[in-house]
Amino acid sequence: MAIIGLISDTHDHQKAVDEAIKIFRENKVELILHAGDWIAPFTLKRLAQGGIPVIGVFGNNDGEKKYMRELAAKYYVKLEEEVAVIKYDNVIIALTHGTHHVIVDALVKSKMFDVVVYGHTHSKDVKNIDGTLVINPGEACGYLTGEATIAILNLKTKETLFISLNV
Repeated sequence: MAIIGLISDTHDHQKAVDEAIKIFRENKVELILHAGDWIAPFTLKRLAQGGIPVIGVFGNNDGEKKYMRELAAKYYVKLEEEVAVIKYDNVIIALTHGTHHVIVDALVKSKMFDVVVYGHTHSKDVKNIDGTLVINPGEACGYLTGEATIAILNLKTKETLFISLNV
């Protein structure tokens, strides 16, 4: 079915992580991509224990990176520094936090990726730029915008569904 869950900027909001996992399960998500700013290792562990494979990157606010790497290895989470390149169901995805917007722009302009997923701005967004789908799932924590969101991407249809979390 090729359904992936997108989440970013959880900022240790455990209720948001729990609700996101529940929604991802209900929507039969096969893979979760976390675009950074987990903040602490226990957030990575909690998401990893949700029963869905996770790939993530670090954000500018993530601490205890050494322990996060250890937990990622223990729970089979692929965790990259700046950019993760994922090939899933014949779709090539770049995942980054996007702290420096030039990275997002460069990934899009490279035309190497079908989808670019980023976070950092805390604002949900989806657009098609010259054939590359560019998605920010928004902030799962809801701290800056007051709206806690995640996204679900159907890789076959390229449809993106934003879901507000009730946190």
